[in-house]
Amino acid sequence: MSQRFLLILMALLFTSGPIISQASHHEDLSQEVSHHYAHNKDVKIHYVKAGSGPLVVMVHGFPDYWYSWRHQMNGLKKDFTVVAMDQRGYNRSDQPGGVESYAMHNLVSDVIAVIRDTGATQATVVGHDWGGAVAWQVAFNAPEVVQNLVILNLPHPNGMARELANNPEQQRNSAYARRFIEGSAEDPDIMFGGPMNPQTLARWVQDPAAKVLYEAAFARSSFNGMLNFYKANYPRAGQPSPVATSEPLPKLAMPVLIFHGLQDTALHSDGLNNTWDWVDNNVTLVTTPKANHFVQQDAADLVTRTMRWWLLDRRD
Repeated sequence: MSQRFLLILMALLFTSGPIISQASHHEDLSQEVSHHYAHNKDVKIHYVKAGSGPLVVMVHGFPDYWYSWRHQMNGLKKDFTVVAMDQRGYNRSDQPGGVESYAMHNLVSDVIAVIRDTGATQATVVGHDWGGAVAWQVAFNAPEVVQNLVILNLPHPNGMARELANNPEQQRNSAYARRFIEGSAEDPDIMFGGPMNPQTLARWVQDPAAKVLYEAAFARSSFNGMLNFYKANYPRAGQPSPVATSEPLPKLAMPVLIFHGLQDTALHSDGLNNTWDWVDNNVTLVTTPKANHFVQQDAADLVTRTMRWWLLDRRD
């Protein structure tokens, strides 16, 4: 068994000059990346690629698209081949109909299809929110393709199950998911008191220039496809869920890096407790007190700097 440890880092430890400026979003990346499509049976998954070196595959959550990773792509492309994918239903990926199309085994196989499409056999898999849920499951179900695992603001399924069962705050935080499961994109109040449209979906994006791009990406997306992630996979009474399960899960053999913005109002940080008991390798936990749910953008420099250091350390 590899040595197991927990390293807790706070954002104040990283006060030296940033790898990239928080403002360096759009200038070159959109023109620099190449666009590709991986085929998972009859579903095409769009992804962008930049850089060269060991493969890093990044998987976004809800509501988001590949551009969420622009800061990390800029910071890693010198030393790594960085791929950011659109999950099915989003932006330029296919948008199959039906809830079953968004079941976890299909989402997992989308990531594997992207890895294989690049010509690689292994990758560092990075996931945020629903992308984090998918990344956990890729690691459980196809550990041979996961060299390292990086998770942002999505606890291990054991931690999620514990908090949903015992933590009233997490139960309240998850009320929105029940609305998504029971509703449809046509409901006038589905999005926290408003309709589901490109503008309400992009409401969380703080940068005005990025918001324009997000609204365009969401206009190309399937709103019901987004909701189907919840309908197919989110925990509810009497239905097994890959997001939060009481079923025994194998301990993960690969190193794990976890980021969590402590201002997240959807996913309680208590879900992180005991993660180190469920991994048979090094666990590095990085929390930042002022970042919200989208930690890869709220604390972009911290996330990029730490990810680069952590990955370079494993490459050497």
